[in-house]
Amino acid sequence: MKADETNNYTYNKKLQPFANRLRKEMTKAEACLWKYVLRARQMKGYQFRRQRPVLNYIADFMCKELKLVIEVDGSTHQWEETAVKDLKKEKDLIEARFKVLRFTDEEVLRHIEGVRDSIVLTIQEIEKSTPLIPRQRGNVEQ
Repeated sequence: MKADETNNYTYNKKLQPFANRLRKEMTKAEACLWKYVLRARQMKGYQFRRQRPVLNYIADFMCKELKLVIEVDGSTHQWEETAVKDLKKEKDLIEARFKVLRFTDEEVLRHIEGVRDSIVLTIQEIEKSTPLIPRQRGNVEQ
């Protein structure tokens, strides 16, 4: 599935049941990032969704407005087969004009403030390069 000019990204309904299950079974690192950084428009007022079907993949976290995908990689992502799939996923998302950020479980669990700062910097870069509607809700801290 390809993104196009009218829909920004393709929401893959076929992946919805799997995405629902993944939301209920988040890893410790995903739950931490969600609770302390991304949930309830904490990140500069932007709405992030967790385990969101996009193209032929499920993004760990996605902000449609920013076209930003955040992936949290556990230990299985070190395996060659998984690494190859990750590269393909990232390439396809970039071709669909998404910005992709990757963090390891360890980075999220041990350095959550650094992860948060990286996300804030990325959002600021996106805001500078793309005219967006100013945020009216949520945490407006920069």
